[in-house]
Amino acid sequence: MARHTGAVCKICRNEGKKLFLKGNRCFSVKCSATKRPYGSGQHGQNRKKLSEYAVHLREKQKVRHSYLVSEKQFLRYYKFAMRKKGVTGTILLQNLESRLDSIIATAGLTAGRKQSRQLIRHRHFTLNGRIVDIPSYKVRPGDEIGVKAKSTDLVKGIIETLPEKPETNWLTVDKNKLKIRVNALPEREELDPTIKEHLIVEYYSK
Repeated sequence: MARHTGAVCKICRNEGKKLFLKGNRCFSVKCSATKRPYGSGQHGQNRKKLSEYAVHLREKQKVRHSYLVSEKQFLRYYKFAMRKKGVTGTILLQNLESRLDSIIATAGLTAGRKQSRQLIRHRHFTLNGRIVDIPSYKVRPGDEIGVKAKSTDLVKGIIETLPEKPETNWLTVDKNKLKIRVNALPEREELDPTIKEHLIVEYYSK
């Protein structure tokens, strides 16, 4: 995703969802999305009802910002999902969730995808024993994610500051050994229930 240089808290407020773009601040009482749960700007609290097109667009933008992908990347993920057999919306979310940065955040080793992305770029994580520095790398069932030996103290320090995340069937997480094993692709009920992926499909179908 092209680097965003503006205030990231505005993104969460405008999308109406906490996207965990500010690291540990998102878990504290200082979180802007919690303190001011309405759109940013002078007229943030008085915005009119969205049109049908705007509802579809906002859902697409919310998911895109959540997974930190550019418009071009997101369209590629959608076209790939559309070509596959099955429910297009579910396949789209499964592919986004199968990104290396997303899995590390979902497993609870970082405060969010943005922090995962930064640590991956700095070569702190391994995939099947080899260092991978591409946040968008597609992880497949059977793959194992680990932490480089020199980075264990750094990652353990991050984990200590984070709340516990519920276990998922599609991931096996060992926070003591800092290992993540991908058992399968996530089922739809294991993914974010607030996402309305059918709106995204309808947006691209117009």
